[in-house]
Amino acid sequence: MKTEGSYRVVNGGSLLPHIDAIHEYLTTSYWAEGIPKKTVRKSMLGSICFGVLHGKDLVGFCRVITDKATYAYLADVFVLEAHRGKGLSKCMMDAVKAHKDLQGIRRSMLVTRDAHGLYAKYGFKPLAQPERHMELVNRDIYKKHRN
Repeated sequence: MKTEGSYRVVNGGSLLPHIDAIHEYLTTSYWAEGIPKKTVRKSMLGSICFGVLHGKDLVGFCRVITDKATYAYLADVFVLEAHRGKGLSKCMMDAVKAHKDLQGIRRSMLVTRDAHGLYAKYGFKPLAQPERHMELVNRDIYKKHRN
């Protein structure tokens, strides 16, 4: 657990009690709009989760989907607007990079619309060979399967 002033970065199951706050943010985000809370919970259970707490309140979150050996995907990164500009994203990224289960990973990936500068500080680069990457996206999945 890393501390930054009155903030602290935590990870693991201690974040499940904050699912309401996490869902509230994600369901209005550009990347997970309308995501059902049941899906958020399932995604958290299948990931290594990190959060920033201010007192008892969750103000930042991210999760890493990984096999803990060769591949990791950083997802659902956010810091609430009122708490931005305080280095909290960097604190979360420091915790991600230091996590014991994420050492020795061959390939880590993420998708971002506007935080390229932050991730570049941690070694992320644009795809070297984007023509080799493919994706399968169902943009309306949360509209079709509300639960």
